[in-house]
Amino acid sequence: MDLFLQALVSGLLRGGLYALVGIGMTLIMGVMKIINLAHGQLMMVSMYITFVCFTSLGIDPYVSLLICMPVLFLIGVIIQKYLLNPLIRVETILPENQVLMTVGIGMVLTETMRFIFTSDYKSVKTSYSNATFFLGNISFSVPLVIDLGFVTLLTWVLFWFLNKTDTGKSIRATAQDKDAAILMGVNSEKITYITFGIGSALVAAAGALLIPIYYLFPDIGGEFTRRAFVICILGGLGSTVGAIFGGITLGLAEAFGATYVAMEFEDVIGLVIFILVLLFLPGGFRRLIKI
Repeated sequence: MDLFLQALVSGLLRGGLYALVGIGMTLIMGVMKIINLAHGQLMMVSMYITFVCFTSLGIDPYVSLLICMPVLFLIGVIIQKYLLNPLIRVETILPENQVLMTVGIGMVLTETMRFIFTSDYKSVKTSYSNATFFLGNISFSVPLVIDLGFVTLLTWVLFWFLNKTDTGKSIRATAQDKDAAILMGVNSEKITYITFGIGSALVAAAGALLIPIYYLFPDIGGEFTRRAFVICILGGLGSTVGAIFGGITLGLAEAFGATYVAMEFEDVIGLVIFILVLLFLPGGFRRLIKI
């Protein structure tokens, strides 16, 4: 029983962090109807910013949230305004050009970080990186518990922003019906800048929260782009609430797979669930529980 509870706790804590990664991608997907395949690479850039802040300036990774989130928001706005929006205005025989552009952006970001930092594995070791506490026989990772607190706060702020502010309501309106939103006076182009910036800032936060307990190298972005995409499919494309369920599901799948099957099957279990959802529940949890 203790083994089951330990896997459950580990999966929930990890899943909360995954949910933050997935929310950023699904927000962009809901508004712009494209899959941002540079999502994980943006997180990787945030992790390197956090790494530099820690090693060169002595700034704690959690404090570096105040740096990497605004920086990645700005990068996201620039990417959307100067690289993606021009493709929206051009009539082409290949409407997937925006998606292909995000692939190219991801490659550029990866190789730029490789050029600057090399391909060596790096890490940020803080006083709390390996800290744990126990409730009964169940251990809790201190960094993951802190991460869950930040994830909860950021998610609450995002939902407050989307539901209570005029800009947030415009984002929701654009996601639901772009043409109707434009007719109602919404500046859809401005909304795309803001949305991509917010999505980038959220995944930047995930990177800063993750680095105290995770290794860092230039190709790590691809791994988390895959995870983010799986989360979006599990939760239902464009559903921010669904992304929370999707992230927790993936976290639990990896934790139980590592515990009861084998560590090397950790990723496989999540991908198997992903395939099953595509086959039998193509709308994801959004369709199942009407979110």
